[in-house]
Amino acid sequence: MRTERKLTRLDRVFARLDREPERPAHIDVPRMSRHRVVLFASTLAFYAAIVWAVVITSWLVRLDWQVMFFRPYQQWPEIHAFLDYYVVLGQRGPTAVMIAAWLGWRSWRQHTLRPLLTLGASLLLLNLTVGAAKISMGRLGPHYATSVGSNEMWLGGDIFPSGHTANAVVTWGILAYLASTPRARRWLSALSAVVSLGVGLTTVYLGTHWLSDVVLGWVAGLLILLALPWVEPLIARAESGIFDLRDAWRDRRRGTGPAEVPVPAPLKPIGSPAGEQEPVVREPVAASRPPRPPGYLAPGPHLSRSERTPVTPLGSRRPPQSDRVTRGTASARPLAGG
Repeated sequence: MRTERKLTRLDRVFARLDREPERPAHIDVPRMSRHRVVLFASTLAFYAAIVWAVVITSWLVRLDWQVMFFRPYQQWPEIHAFLDYYVVLGQRGPTAVMIAAWLGWRSWRQHTLRPLLTLGASLLLLNLTVGAAKISMGRLGPHYATSVGSNEMWLGGDIFPSGHTANAVVTWGILAYLASTPRARRWLSALSAVVSLGVGLTTVYLGTHWLSDVVLGWVAGLLILLALPWVEPLIARAESGIFDLRDAWRDRRRGTGPAEVPVPAPLKPIGSPAGEQEPVVREPVAASRPPRPPGYLAPGPHLSRSERTPVTPLGSRRPPQSDRVTRGTASARPLAGG
């Protein structure tokens, strides 16, 4: 007897994702429009301008040193304890866990992997672009500055641009990017702007970043959000590939080997010895094999109901009658009184 395979938790998750989406039909995947391309190009030019202003030690570097000598953490020490906790909203680990939990619930509700894959793609772009810029420019932070008034570039540091600020822009801005309605997008855009602005200024208050680091971090995070529509086709292909791998894995699990199904032995003839028993034959039967006809049906031509003789394991219940004739034929007996 074949029993159905018990579904695992992963099987139930994919079964849920296979259902039709419940999200509103008017939600479309963002595309790279002409307006977005112009905005991306303008932001990229602003990014290059900030880097050039720091490299040539312009007025932006002098402003960095003035803010550092002002020491905001000494001017307002009463908010130091609160900002120590607030700056966690820009750390990659805690924020990624919080946003992934929310987007995982969104994926469950909308029956799609796109929210989680979009978050993963944005964090990958963040690590690649911001990490490469940090290592290549090697700027030292305010606490490790070596010469007053210098730009502290190419000295082995890793703070330019600010990773806290860029991470806050991306992780909180992805909520607005994936919003379901225009109203939700506006509110989430305002929330992400407030959080990322506060995280950047908090790092300046604590003295861990120059002001120019924070400005470049805002721009770097915005560039990633603006470039996400270019990554949408890759996200769609990744989602399709994950489901294809899931289907192939299911097929391999089903095709591990043919199941052995016991086949009932045919009934023995009535005259066979009572003590003689034939062994039960087991043969492998594939799941797609058509059902075998019952073994107790004897081959032969089909007979009408009136021509059949009821058969039981002990034989026929009718006594033998040699003079019984078929219904509808003339009787051979002589008529009485003839």
